[in-house]
Amino acid sequence: MLLSKLVGQRSKDNPADAMIRSHALMVRAGFIKLVANGIWTLGMPAKRIAQKIEKIIREEMDAIDGQECTFPVAMPRELWEESGRYFSIGEEMVRFKDRNNRDMVLGMTHEEAAVHFARDNVVSYQQLPFMIYQIQTKFRDEARPRGGLIRVREFTMKDAYSFHISQEDLETYYQRVYDAYTRIFCRIGMKNVVAVKSDSGMMGGSISHEYMLLTPVGEDTLVLCKQCGYKANMEVAECQPDTVRDSVSQEPEEVFTGDVKEIIEVSRYLNVGAQKTIKAVSYNIKGDTRLVVCFLRGDLEVNEAKLKKAIRKDIVPSNLSDSEKLVAGNIGPLGLKLDDAILVYDASLKEANNMVVGANKANYHIKGIDVQRDLDIKEFYDIAKVPEGARCKFCGAPLGISHGIEVGNIFQLGTKYTKAMGMTVLNKEGASVYPVMGCYGIGVGRAIASVAEERCDDKGLNWPMAIAPWHVYLCPLRMDDADVREKAFNLYDALRAAGTEVLMDDRDASPGCKFSDCDLMGIPIRVVISPRSLSKGEVEIQLRDGSLKTNAKYDACIGVIQDIIKNNM
Repeated sequence: MLLSKLVGQRSKDNPADAMIRSHALMVRAGFIKLVANGIWTLGMPAKRIAQKIEKIIREEMDAIDGQECTFPVAMPRELWEESGRYFSIGEEMVRFKDRNNRDMVLGMTHEEAAVHFARDNVVSYQQLPFMIYQIQTKFRDEARPRGGLIRVREFTMKDAYSFHISQEDLETYYQRVYDAYTRIFCRIGMKNVVAVKSDSGMMGGSISHEYMLLTPVGEDTLVLCKQCGYKANMEVAECQPDTVRDSVSQEPEEVFTGDVKEIIEVSRYLNVGAQKTIKAVSYNIKGDTRLVVCFLRGDLEVNEAKLKKAIRKDIVPSNLSDSEKLVAGNIGPLGLKLDDAILVYDASLKEANNMVVGANKANYHIKGIDVQRDLDIKEFYDIAKVPEGARCKFCGAPLGISHGIEVGNIFQLGTKYTKAMGMTVLNKEGASVYPVMGCYGIGVGRAIASVAEERCDDKGLNWPMAIAPWHVYLCPLRMDDADVREKAFNLYDALRAAGTEVLMDDRDASPGCKFSDCDLMGIPIRVVISPRSLSKGEVEIQLRDGSLKTNAKYDACIGVIQDIIKNNM
């Protein structure tokens, strides 16, 4: 490819809306262009990277007996009604009517399509297990697209669906996919990817893992134990509860606190630690008027994913400014009377005593509360986020908090979809049973952006050899020099004939401009031809990551270049 013909302009200026480096650099390098919020055009360089990632994914999916297919982007409403998700998924799913006034949806995931395809085609346990997968365009009307290709509305994704006769068989295959994903991310060139236990969300199922690229710009919060290797998304992370019980319990005492309402203010006013207070956090059930009031230690935060699982309801934050029953900032569990509310108590309170709580009236709190003695609580739930430094549930070591970008996920779905959609097979005994499913996803565009984010530097992008858009950036200096021009085009043609992927900068531009664009685009190998190098019968070869800088004879440089590529794949 000749750079002068490549569509996509390079720029020195960062786009105003770019919050992370990979976003800014991919726009500046001309790899991607914004069409609408969360919708991008991929130029030739980005498309070539995507194709290489897809090739790696295909090879690994085929190696674990995957069968590639293509599901439709648009599907009828009835298919999603069968699973129950037509109404349970909110505005992120695009619904529309076709010309015949039939309700349709755009596919944001394809569990329904997979079951529909397998249903009736697969009738016996002898046809199980199998896995079908696709690499397909999807659309999810994401409320807050960000980070270039990190979080988008339209995206390309590999999603796979496996079908099994038993949970045990699913678990065996799940491990094969787990290992295949590890190989995929390693081959793509990601260095800091970990698999963490996660929340299955709208996919359903019991066991799930997310593959996270550890990076400070990640929007997911991860809980990690360096001692035993425990890893989990904050949404499902657990820890050993810390006791805040004193040896002697005080008697309850109502105290005047005036306008003091926030936990930090109450702690200072009464000279107690935040861990000796009980915080009240309220929510509304989505689509309902009922309140959910959570009580937990004042130094902890509510984990909304855990709360949703505990009450099996979707929630939204509540506004208590007009409430006649609750006094915001003074809500407490003692004597609280809310007939239609759901009250949830965090496990952090189980043995707590000498606690400060709201008095359920303005300007007052109550101190000296012993949870076991003073409150009639039937059940406690783990609804709190794990704080940094908390003790690991498994080994007791301090837990660390990191951030990551989700680059892949795997779920054990069970019979959620086969049962809802009436897919059965005959088992060995001739009885009809619902197949057990797993599903497995990787976002191709997000993988591109994640590699870019992990490997970029102040100069620009820095692609690993395995997925680089081109392996070689051929950089002739002084294109007005006839010898340079001839030798450059001869080498360009010879590299292409030898099967080497090469981008030649054939512009009549300054060395600084060419070197800058090479660094910005992140091409791994830069080969410089100049009057000075040709005077010695040589070319200059340099790796983008700075690990190699050497000269090679012009007549023998193709072999040198190919060896470098091979050794860095």
